[in-house]
Amino acid sequence: MTTTKESAVSGRPLIGVSTYLESTVSWGVWQLPAALLPAGYPRLVRAAGGLTAMLPPDDPAHAAAVVARLDGVVVAGGPDVEPERYGAVRDPRTGPPARERDAWESALVEAALASGTPLLGICRGMQLMNVALGGTLVQHLDGHVVRTGVFGTHAVKPVPGTLYESIVPDASTDVPTYHHQAVDRLGRDLVVSAYAEDGTVEALELPAPAWALGVQWHPEMGEDARVMAALVRAAS
Repeated sequence: MTTTKESAVSGRPLIGVSTYLESTVSWGVWQLPAALLPAGYPRLVRAAGGLTAMLPPDDPAHAAAVVARLDGVVVAGGPDVEPERYGAVRDPRTGPPARERDAWESALVEAALASGTPLLGICRGMQLMNVALGGTLVQHLDGHVVRTGVFGTHAVKPVPGTLYESIVPDASTDVPTYHHQAVDRLGRDLVVSAYAEDGTVEALELPAPAWALGVQWHPEMGEDARVMAALVRAAS
């Protein structure tokens, strides 16, 4: 893996991105368990001026050592966070647990916050940031501005004076989205920095001096690199 020292020499910060973990993936003649990352993530990091390191699930005890080698951390989208992690009874519409990812990515969030490493949570990543800081989730959205469970676009509006608003100052921005769950009670010290038209929390963040931002949508599915570019600048 490229070290932080090497990334500094290249002038491109090293951004670690957590991965999916699938029990069976097919390619060629192979059908094997795999840690994988949709190509949109490294494409977006590259467009923003960074280098990508994949962070497959590992022993949570190693998270701080891994984060120490990185300039920034992205917790990617994926399956539902296990509701037991925030003290909720499982809704029958909640997906199957992904305990290895939950444990590993929670440790990455905690290590990034403890070390002051810039942190970006995307969709599930934003929800996990909220849970890691003691918040809770809505396990299934009904009547959202886009149909739940399908890809679409909808508008988000920034909250004035927030980090997100300084990155994307547009009064309203259409974003690529796939919604199933959402933030309910906010975690410790988190503030909302963008909403959908129906009031759904679409971005949250920690106040300065921390650089920790979560977005509910999927910037890797679009062409707007401003949020990732802001992470890369912070990581520089």
